Amino acid sequence: MARRKLVYEGKAKILYEGPEPGTLVQYFKDDATAFNAEKKDVIDGKGVLNNRLSEFFMTGLQRIGIPTHFIKRLNMREQLIRQVEIVPLEVIVRNFAAGTMAKRLGMEEGTQLPRPVVEFSYKDDSLGDPLVPEEYIVALGWASQQDLEDIIAMALRVNDFLAGVMHGVGIKLVDFKIEIGRVYDGEFPRLIVADEISPDSCRLWDIETNEKLDKDVFRRDLGSLSDAYTEVARRLGVLPQNNAPSGKPTLVN
Repeated sequence: MARRKLVYEGKAKILYEGPEPGTLVQYFKDDATAFNAEKKDVIDGKGVLNNRLSEFFMTGLQRIGIPTHFIKRLNMREQLIRQVEIVPLEVIVRNFAAGTMAKRLGMEEGTQLPRPVVEFSYKDDSLGDPLVPEEYIVALGWASQQDLEDIIAMALRVNDFLAGVMHGVGIKLVDFKIEIGRVYDGEFPRLIVADEISPDSCRLWDIETNEKLDKDVFRRDLGSLSDAYTEVARRLGVLPQNNAPSGKPTLVN
């Protein structure tokens, strides 16, 4: 088998050249990182779970008309995706105060916000992904004012979808982040959801107990990250009902 060309390796995923022009293969690693990779570990089976969960959410978004980079799942750890030009922003949607927002504003974690809040951070690990106002984004040419309006509208639609799906299985969507990519239809750019949607990129709490079911389990040493992600997958039907693995997950094909 020919060696694949590596395009990019990040903290949680590797991108390889795809089989067709304009495509990439996205490989989900078992690596877990927090605090700008100051805390690291390898969680057996994490990449398998995130691959399947991201597939579940991306295909769900496509069904309601929100375009994404996802084409198809190739195997337990890999997806075929569209190659995009990534907008250098993390788009964060918050429904409840938590994490850095709670610290920044002195709010109690779990306080429900009057409405969803969309904020942006500049994607640069060396700077700590700083929050940036919309004026900076437009002035520095990362996105136009129209792009920002479209991104906010898209992010809120994603929020409606994810919050509804999660509420249906007894999970509170506290906040999440997405990345946006540009694809070109001829000379015309179009914005689509890219990267991944998984418990790595969402804060998910059990509605009844507020038990954490996301990467905060790893950040705060609250227990087994694999068990938390497996519980999310089980509730969403990505795992068979009679299977609750503690090590390598066996997922529905």
